[in-house]
Amino acid sequence: MSLKACLFDMDGVIVDSTRHHFAAWKQLAEELSIPFEERDNHALKGLSRVDSLEHLLALGNMPLDEKTKLKLMRKKNQLYLELIDNMRAIDVLPGASELIRALNKAGVKIGLGSSSKNAQLLLENLGLSNHFEVVVDGNHITLSKPDPEVFLKGAQALGVLPAECMVFEDAASGVKAAKAGGFFAVGLGDPVELEGADKVLPGLQDVQVATLQGWMEGA
Repeated sequence: MSLKACLFDMDGVIVDSTRHHFAAWKQLAEELSIPFEERDNHALKGLSRVDSLEHLLALGNMPLDEKTKLKLMRKKNQLYLELIDNMRAIDVLPGASELIRALNKAGVKIGLGSSSKNAQLLLENLGLSNHFEVVVDGNHITLSKPDPEVFLKGAQALGVLPAECMVFEDAASGVKAAKAGGFFAVGLGDPVELEGADKVLPGLQDVQVATLQGWMEGA
């Protein structure tokens, strides 16, 4: 199958805003008197804001009503927005910008598939929004990864079949979502954690479009 499109996750693939998420969740956790360390933040990788809050509250054994949860999610998002406000092109992860531009030049369609509700803002801050034909984020989906909804909507918007589309993910839940939707999944990071991916790379440095096309044709 030829490579017609690529869908990228945001955090950990195009930019690393993990530390910003951690700082925002930790501040919220401290206000709730819930212990929250980096290992706890790692468990939130790939989860939506709703699921992340539920995980945080479970750590503190703290059941709350929906109105309070909504208030907390808004507060966390405001803290996060303040932290990422100064992110610019220099913060793009190594190789990501080069690959995106090479895919554009090769005529491969590009979309974003992220659980974040701030994906469009981040792309604009990073100077990459013009390279993406489609952005499907937390504002457009009802089901979080590992459900494939975000990628299926992305492929549909790009006008391609899942089998013609490659997904780049750094989280196990994202890889599971891609495979569940029938996509070719490229994991970025730990091969053990991302064992369900079709290919696993340490990052996007020096990744060539021809290599990606070869993987798709051999799948």
